[in-house]
Amino acid sequence: MVSSLLFLILHIFILEKGLVIKNTGSWYLVKTDEGKLIECKIKGNFRLKGIRSTNPIAVGDRVQINVNAEGTAFITEIEDRKNYIIRRSSNLSKQSHIIAANLDQCMLVVTVNYPETSTVFIDRFLASAEAYRVPVCLVFNKVDRYTEEELHYLDGLTNLYTHIGYPCYQISALDGTGVDEIKQALEGKVTLFSGHSGVGKSTLINAILPEQNIKTGEISTAHNKGMHTTTFSEMFPVASDGYIIDTPGIKGFGTFDMKDEEVGHYFKEIFEFSAQCKYGNCTHRHEPGCAVREAVENHYISESRYASYLNILEDKEEGKYRSAY
Repeated sequence: MVSSLLFLILHIFILEKGLVIKNTGSWYLVKTDEGKLIECKIKGNFRLKGIRSTNPIAVGDRVQINVNAEGTAFITEIEDRKNYIIRRSSNLSKQSHIIAANLDQCMLVVTVNYPETSTVFIDRFLASAEAYRVPVCLVFNKVDRYTEEELHYLDGLTNLYTHIGYPCYQISALDGTGVDEIKQALEGKVTLFSGHSGVGKSTLINAILPEQNIKTGEISTAHNKGMHTTTFSEMFPVASDGYIIDTPGIKGFGTFDMKDEEVGHYFKEIFEFSAQCKYGNCTHRHEPGCAVREAVENHYISESRYASYLNILEDKEEGKYRSAY
């Protein structure tokens, strides 16, 4: 009787493992280890231990699924993640939104104009990536459009972030400048593309993978901001078993689950100088003998990076986060 019941259960449910390659918000597309594509739902009570998130499963997750005789599939288990990119949910301040998981690197696509990406936004993203052990490089797009003054500012940003330790690329996804270098950096890696709406993520992916023909959008001339064209997250295969993860544009980036004393750890140069502070719990704001403030005054730490550090602390004190344009 028991063996018959077990036989019946095994024939009602087929267990498979796979990779979440698309998330529409209402269902997930899973590529199984056998190469099948299966649309899946999650149970209403599916939650991740220790993480209060608006999306318990993200693109890039490795999962286990149950497929029943009717072909309906449910995600029943998620494998441990090696890392992920997470931000504070814009509407639910006590909850998070996981952008993508199990990443080899992230390419943060930024623009100095059309629209402008602020250094505060860049630094918030970098700090969060440091916290969750995701390597980041900065892709400065639209070099074909900039004035001489904007190109000078771009060179300044490139020098700043390269010196800190973040690889930087200057490209034009529209005319192809620098795109081959990006292609090489993508090979064999799972790479998240992120940034504001309108910075050219979709145009860049089309330049790399023209067969995808992803929809691109225009910039609002009234506000110099991008309008959403990508509405869900999706993975696209690239050379040598790599993937690009395309995600909707982000307006503001609220850091999540960082204690005040930890924030400085996620700014590489601030962490380096903090070892010389007089007090071990220095917040680098008003304490005597602060090596970080001295480094800012002597231009070893940039004023923009220090301002971003203070900005994160300020938002945490106010119990909110600020959209960073």
